[in-house]
Amino acid sequence: MVKEKIKTLTAGKLNNGFTLIELIVVISLISTVLFFSIPRLQNVLGFDNTKKVSRWILTTVRFLKKSAVADQKRHILHVHLDANRLWITNETMSGPEIQHAEEKGYRLPDDVRISDVEYSNKGKISFGTADISFYKNAYSDHVWLHIVNDHNRSLSFLIEPFQSKASLFENYVGFEG
Repeated sequence: MVKEKIKTLTAGKLNNGFTLIELIVVISLISTVLFFSIPRLQNVLGFDNTKKVSRWILTTVRFLKKSAVADQKRHILHVHLDANRLWITNETMSGPEIQHAEEKGYRLPDDVRISDVEYSNKGKISFGTADISFYKNAYSDHVWLHIVNDHNRSLSFLIEPFQSKASLFENYVGFEG
């Protein structure tokens, strides 16, 4: 009688494994979810080049405003619109130092470009080089810096004379608008 009970227990044992079809279905569902969510996660987590450029500009403006006062030198953020490059100099740098700073400057990613620099008193510059000055008396030029990416997403940075940092706007904004 004990042997019969053992046989019925082992014969009625359930299989706890998964079939091949169940595994394929689960893996395909996970793959589909990841396929649609990874591009959104990249934008949320900061893999977007526009956000990377924005962080660089905001950090650099804050640094230049502080450095101009601390060093008691005028610092200049050079914006080369045609070459899509930014670099920093100060008023005491020699010719070779300025050239070295330009060569080592920040090059924007290929999918982000500088559209223009708009001054409150000089108007808008859309090509060539624009210089934004940060003075030792704790003020700077009053400027809008505009960038755009390949998806036509525009960002505007307002650099105000007496503010310690730049302001970021999620669309194209200028002095006239």
